[in-house]
Amino acid sequence: MKKKFWLGVTLAAVMAVTAACGANGSDNTNTGSNNNTGNTGGDAEKTYTIAISQLVEHPSLDATKEGFLAALKDAGIEEGKNLKIDMNNAQADTANSKTISQKIASGKADLALGIATMTAQNLAEDVTNIPVLFAAVTDPIDAGIVKQLQAPGGNVTGASDTNPDAVKQTMDFIAAELPEVKKVGLVINEGEPNAVVMAKYAEEALLAHGIELVKAPIVNISDVQQAAESLVGRVDAIYITLDNNVVSGVDSIIEVANKNDIPFFSADRDTVEKGAFLTVGFKYFDHGYEVGQMAVEILKNGKKPGEMDITVPQKLDFIMNLKAAAEQGITVTDKMKSYVKDPENNIIE
Repeated sequence: MKKKFWLGVTLAAVMAVTAACGANGSDNTNTGSNNNTGNTGGDAEKTYTIAISQLVEHPSLDATKEGFLAALKDAGIEEGKNLKIDMNNAQADTANSKTISQKIASGKADLALGIATMTAQNLAEDVTNIPVLFAAVTDPIDAGIVKQLQAPGGNVTGASDTNPDAVKQTMDFIAAELPEVKKVGLVINEGEPNAVVMAKYAEEALLAHGIELVKAPIVNISDVQQAAESLVGRVDAIYITLDNNVVSGVDSIIEVANKNDIPFFSADRDTVEKGAFLTVGFKYFDHGYEVGQMAVEILKNGKKPGEMDITVPQKLDFIMNLKAAAEQGITVTDKMKSYVKDPENNIIE
């Protein structure tokens, strides 16, 4: 991992931005089209345009977008009333992502949001005349999106969706509660920076327990099933990171894990709800909501992105799917259940 990124994590998280209070203001760096619909002006009559570039549709990224829009709505910025959304989906394609960012750069939005690393990278590179926010990005420094977590400067800020301790806690659970696991398989698109970073965290944590990480590389979503099947007989458990192509094809991994009684661990709650056994994570809706609060501060209160610290998830908990455990041949003990701080919400039956 890069020390320059994680040394600032705790401080950045503590300084996370709070919800907007609805005060009047304007973003002096914004050259977008804030049009008033009345004669008296003011936030109540201001119309905003936000351009969103999302890498691909899958539950975590979709929930991030929903949380973002919910925060805006709670602050009085609502689609169909005083908010226009220019929604763009890159369909996990590099060229599409670049085309979208260039289109946004030449448009008249008031703010741009990149959901996932690639789209955020492209927006940070191409969009320089309006505020840019990012979400669902693992390591914004390693990805070249910003240079530092605290007051990153320029027109870009946002929230990372990874606390490296979450990966470590998941690997520690595997070592402690499934001692028969000697090899963990990882389906991974090594062309995706966030996947590579998280894979490194997982590998380091597993090596500390004498467990080997076995990679099954993919290039696109259509490769996921074959990669998962290639791990059968070679590993004792399977893990996936916040790898957008892999998560988009995760149904294939669940099918392989269930058919072959292989414990399946993920890095996001939505995949556990779908059929992975366990993760240490958070709700992506909450992650998106936090970024939406940042947008409110920029649009309504005149905050400058470069002065707003990047944040990381803090509300971590073990999330466990008991039905998935039964499908994958896992006997869930009371000790396993005791890892979950909020069993009412985070033990799925």
